[in-house]
Amino acid sequence: MAEHYGQYQQSGRPYSYPQQQQQPVSHQVVKAATAVTAGGSLLVLSGLTLAGTVIALTIATPLLVIFSPVLVPAAGALFLLCAGFVASGGFGAAAVGVMSWIYRYLTGKHPPGADQLETARTKLATKAREMKERAEQNIPGT
Repeated sequence: MAEHYGQYQQSGRPYSYPQQQQQPVSHQVVKAATAVTAGGSLLVLSGLTLAGTVIALTIATPLLVIFSPVLVPAAGALFLLCAGFVASGGFGAAAVGVMSWIYRYLTGKHPPGADQLETARTKLATKAREMKERAEQNIPGT
């Protein structure tokens, strides 16, 4: 193999990818100090957040136990209220979409799915005609 890793032929001459230049030690030290400072401060914030959460949970637990006969039904009622609003909005949006489709179908704008509706209507009409003919043939006394 004439080609080596990191090289390729370009107009008959091998081309090497440029090597990363070594940075001065002072730049590396500054980068390391910045990384350690940022990481350490984030670690301290994480610890403070955990401690605050534990303290808040310790204080709030007795209150939650005392007020649970009121809070649990209130949370259930709030959930049902929100679910009702979401369902109502969804049904309203669906109704508007269906009415829009019907309007476009009736005005001849050929909305998506109109072909399937026409096919189903034709099949139903054909089957109804066949059943009518079959019923007329089976009437006694004619």
